[in-house]
Order: sequence, then structure tokens, then C-alpha cells
Amino acid sequence: MIRFQFFPRSQGITNRIQDVITCFEIEVDKIKSPDFNLSSNEVLELIRPHLEKIDFTCETGKSKEKKISVPVLFGYDNKIDKAFNADAVSNDGKIVIEIEAGRATENNQFLKDIFQACMMFEVEYLVIVVRNVYRGHKDFEIIHTFLETLYISNRLHLPLKGILLIGY
Repeated sequence: MIRFQFFPRSQGITNRIQDVITCFEIEVDKIKSPDFNLSSNEVLELIRPHLEKIDFTCETGKSKEKKISVPVLFGYDNKIDKAFNADAVSNDGKIVIEIEAGRATENNQFLKDIFQACMMFEVEYLVIVVRNVYRGHKDFEIIHTFLETLYISNRLHLPLKGILLIGY
């Protein structure tokens, strides 16, 4: 079952964000946890064709030329000094997708994903995709609670228009 929540909850999702959700809904029977124990790369491999149809560029491997690099800092002559990698990015550069399998909560990878998306040039939305359940942990719910607290407390203001959390 695909579950999702958009933050801040005071805003609805855009058509573009709905298109991303649909990509995961199409393949839910092949990726759903805890039925399957796929790596994040295996999930991306199944979802990639759907994302590419809606104008996303996706990582295709671990070598430098197959990764998706999003600029963070620019130096002399507008050359990129620092960039972070993403699993997928919309062709307009406004939506970044990060798919996590095993370390979403155990290593707080979702926090790194949020930080990096906040630093990326012109990125407006982050989509974090996690398992509903991983090794008995309810990853989706754990991250949902964190994001809920982040947005309700209103103590930290992110430069993003929103974060979509998808659980598979």
C-alpha cells in the first residue's frame, strides 16, 4: 500500500506532485513492504520508466556519470564548486526525489536528505520515499511524526515549498 503525506499540511499537493505519487502507485505490487526487501536502487529501477515519462531524470548507476548532480555552490565563471547527488530530479530542477530503503531512520538518512535538498539550487520540493516497515520499525510513521513536529512547532523554517513523504 502506498501512503503519502505532504508537508506543510496546510497546503494541498500540486498536479506535478500527484504525478510522482502515481508513479509509485503503478508499481506498488512489486515494491510494497514488508512483502519485498528491495534496495533503494531496485525500487528506483522499477519506478524509473514512469518518472522519465513525466520528465524526471533518474540516477542509472553508481559511477559519476550515471549519478544526478544538483548544484549547491557556484564559483568563478559560474562553475559548480559543490553539488549533491539525488536519485531523481524534475527536468525543471524544482523537485528532487530521494528513495531510501534500509537506512531511512536507522542512520537518520532522511535528515541528510532534507538538509541537502534545502541547499540545492532552485529546488522547491523534496520527495522522500521510504518503506512503511523495515526490520520491525515503522519508518513511514517515524518520519511522519518528525516532519509533523518540524512543521507544527514552526521553530525551523525550511526554504522548500514542501516535502512529500511516500511510504511503500
